[in-house]
Amino acid sequence: MILGIDIGGANTKIASSDGTVAETYYLPLWKSAELNKKLTLVAQRYHPSDVVVVMTGELADSFCDKKSGVQYIKKAVEDAFATTRVTYIDVSGKLTDGCNESTLAASNWCASVRFFADEFENCIFADMGTTTTDIIPIVSGTPVAHTTDLKRLLHNQLVYTGLFRTNIAALTNHVYLRDMKCKLASEYFANTADIHLILGHITESSYTCETPDGGGKDLLSAKRRLARIVCADFEELADEEIYNMAEQIYKIQVEQITRSLEKIAQEYELNQIVVCGIGEFVLGQAALNAGLEATFISERYGKKISGVFPAYAAAKLNRKII
Repeated sequence: MILGIDIGGANTKIASSDGTVAETYYLPLWKSAELNKKLTLVAQRYHPSDVVVVMTGELADSFCDKKSGVQYIKKAVEDAFATTRVTYIDVSGKLTDGCNESTLAASNWCASVRFFADEFENCIFADMGTTTTDIIPIVSGTPVAHTTDLKRLLHNQLVYTGLFRTNIAALTNHVYLRDMKCKLASEYFANTADIHLILGHITESSYTCETPDGGGKDLLSAKRRLARIVCADFEELADEEIYNMAEQIYKIQVEQITRSLEKIAQEYELNQIVVCGIGEFVLGQAALNAGLEATFISERYGKKISGVFPAYAAAKLNRKII
């Protein structure tokens, strides 16, 4: 078995090259989650012959800098898979032994775009996870991407919004309520997982991150949290008002991504997009708004693979000259 591993700050994802394994584990690195322990269990369960790693978790603020984060992740992986061949995909999309640690940070999107660059020579690749959205242009079969998160933020290639973990106050400072513009509390009272649960986009069982208040992941709890962003108790708002607020915030999230897609499409003269991730449906709506022709990874490889696509792509790229 060839196993791809994508280690993020909140989630670690694994996938096998044949697609039979596709799993996500909530392991918040900023809370000292036991990454090595989980990876050791994965090693004992699957006994892969090769492991290919990409990462973004080095940005977790439990590390003093990204270099320390990369070193922590490398050690956790190499200790867990001590008897397995371990390689990495760096920010240039090359397979490496990982000795040059400075090239490994924020590398998970590289595997995905390299996997598709031959087939989709001119397109945008977009992946929406729990926390962020990657938007990478591919021109003439070559990814035209900046290789640090800072540069990607500056150039619309990284949008810090995700399906679950985004603070509502980071998306907007107001909603319209009772025919008035109502400012929001600048607190972490609710997140985008609450919005998508209320709107029926996700289920309670798929709400895999922690809730802002440490409370339940049921519909009523999500509504209570959303009411609090306008400093209200659940009982102070009609159900219709809560749903309306959720709809407004969802549209704002879609519009935020749409604007970045439009800028990338215009800059590189692209009209096609390949979308994946647990937020694939959000990207689909943004692509429609931007007038882009969309290809959905879930329709090709299934929903599970779409949700862990960088890990799957890393496994598929093993030993391939890229």
